[in-house]
Amino acid sequence: MRLGFNGLYALVVGKLQQDPQSGHLFLFAKSRRDRVKILFFDSNSLWVCARRMEQGRLHWPTSEDGRVQLTLEEFALLIGGIDLSATTKRKWYRKAVAEEKSISQTAS
Repeated sequence: MRLGFNGLYALVVGKLQQDPQSGHLFLFAKSRRDRVKILFFDSNSLWVCARRMEQGRLHWPTSEDGRVQLTLEEFALLIGGIDLSATTKRKWYRKAVAEEKSISQTAS
C-alpha cells in the first residue's frame, strides 16, 4: 500500500464517507494482509502509522462492502493476531456510556 496522508484521507472521505477528524482510527490493508496502516486525528494533527508483519498475516474481518466497525477490544485482538471469526463474544454486563469510541476499517 503506497498511500500516504492525502490518499488515506481521501479514502476515508470518499469511500467510507466518514470524517477523518472524528477521533476514530481508520485501518487499511492490502489483500495479502501482511501490512496495515492506521489513520487518525488527535485534536491538532493527522497521524499515519504502519505495521509490517515479518511472519504470518492478520485475520481480517470480512463484510460485503469492505467496511467493518470494531470495538477497542476487537482491535487489540486483531492487531494481536487473533482470528475474530474463530472467537465467541460472551454476554457481559456493560454500563451504557454516552458515546462509545469505535474503530472503522476498510480493505483497499
